[in-house]
Amino acid sequence: MARAAVTPAAAELLVTLTANHGPLLLHQSGGCCDGSSPMCYPRGEFLVGDRDVLLGVLDAADGVPFYIGGQQYEYWAHTHLTIDVVPGRGGGFSLETPEGFRFLTRSRLFTDEESEALEAAGPPPRGAWSPEA
Repeated sequence: MARAAVTPAAAELLVTLTANHGPLLLHQSGGCCDGSSPMCYPRGEFLVGDRDVLLGVLDAADGVPFYIGGQQYEYWAHTHLTIDVVPGRGGGFSLETPEGFRFLTRSRLFTDEESEALEAAGPPPRGAWSPEA
C-alpha cells in the first residue's frame, strides 16, 4: 500500500528536471508561504532530517524519494498524497520554478482497508533514503 503517488505530468517534469540537475528529491513541509507546496531539490542539496518521514519513492526518473516533515506528517498521516504539476510559478527554491510550472500536492483520505493495511505494515521510515537500501 503506497502512501504517495505521482501523476504522469509530474513524472514527466521530474524526468526533465533529473536530466538537467541529476537525482532529485521532493519534500513537503508545513511552513508558511510556499512551504505548503512540495519542493524539488537536487538530492544531496537538501538535508533530510531524522524526523522527516519517507512517504515513498515516486515512480519517476529512476525513483524520486518523497519526504514530509515529521510534524506535518502527524496531520497528514491519514491521507494519500499525489504529486501533480500545474502551470504557474511556485517557490523560488524549487527546481521546477524556471520551467513555468509548480508541483502541487493533492490528497484524499485513506479508505478503511488502506488504513488497516498501512497500520499492519508499521510506520513509514524516517530519515535519509538510499537507493542502495
